[in-house]
Amino acid sequence: MRIKICGVTSVADALAAVECGADALGLNFFPGSPRYVSRHVAEEIVAELPPFVQPVAVVVKPSASTVRDCRHLLRNPTVQCHGLDFAKSELSDALMNCQLILAWGVADSADVAETARFLATAHDHGLCPAAILIDARVPGQFGGTGRQPPWHLLQGQDFGLPVILAGGLTPENVSEAIRLVRPYAVDVASGVESQPGKKDREKMRRFVAEARNAASALGL
Repeated sequence: MRIKICGVTSVADALAAVECGADALGLNFFPGSPRYVSRHVAEEIVAELPPFVQPVAVVVKPSASTVRDCRHLLRNPTVQCHGLDFAKSELSDALMNCQLILAWGVADSADVAETARFLATAHDHGLCPAAILIDARVPGQFGGTGRQPPWHLLQGQDFGLPVILAGGLTPENVSEAIRLVRPYAVDVASGVESQPGKKDREKMRRFVAEARNAASALGL
């Protein structure tokens, strides 16, 4: 079981997340997010990360230049894309040969059924995503809403890729989410915050402990 703490906005919060046991940290480059980080802060965070902790560049409707900048800035990180426009050939080229996470929102059974088409479109445009992140679909929003996708609809689903479960996870419900969905990884932002963009060390510690315990009990 892998654990990603997303929306980290400071070196202090990054190091606290690492100390609590996070495997990956999400750095949000979408200016419309309360968890947005500047290039300068992102560089500071990455410089302090210990070995084997992966920075993840979170981008929304990115351009090719944005992807290239993130890859250079974060030393070729994993890139998590929301609202990706597959028709942009330059963008597909920029995403080649990187660890790509495609974000997909789910609100109902129709969204679950559409997941295969979404991934097929990515492959048709030459992309080979490493994982799919399943979040709640909230019109006009790109994650970080604190809303849960319908876990029961994700039970037993095989999308052909590792699933990263996001959306509304907290220390109180992550065990149940893991039991139902059995994802490759869990991703949390608002559920371990004292306010948007500010992480709470105790919530992070509890979240990681609950997730690890649940995964261990299931042999994940």
